[in-house]
Amino acid sequence: MKTGTRGTPPMTSEQLDLVAERFRVLAEPARLLLLQALMTGERSVGELVELTGLTQANVSKHLQLLLAQDLVARRKEGVFAYYHLADESVFQLCELVCSRLASSTRERQRRLARR
Repeated sequence: MKTGTRGTPPMTSEQLDLVAERFRVLAEPARLLLLQALMTGERSVGELVELTGLTQANVSKHLQLLLAQDLVARRKEGVFAYYHLADESVFQLCELVCSRLASSTRERQRRLARR
């Protein structure tokens, strides 16, 4: 079996579709804001509305997409739903991207300063 550049087998078309869908879900700043709000622990929808400034309808819509991708999990208690992170590896990805963006920005600033 052929391997990719890092010694892993190449992904199937179906696997690539799943990866693309995960990235589409993470491509929305409001969803990243919700994930960030959940970093410190479980929150109710009302708490997330208050923390993010988003409307309840918007928070609920984004949480459903995050739930469908198994990025968050939900616990019901009476009429309230509480959400928490189900996959904290998303923050490793965010840290990698943010680190790369910071590095690129510093390099761009150095080039501009040399002009």
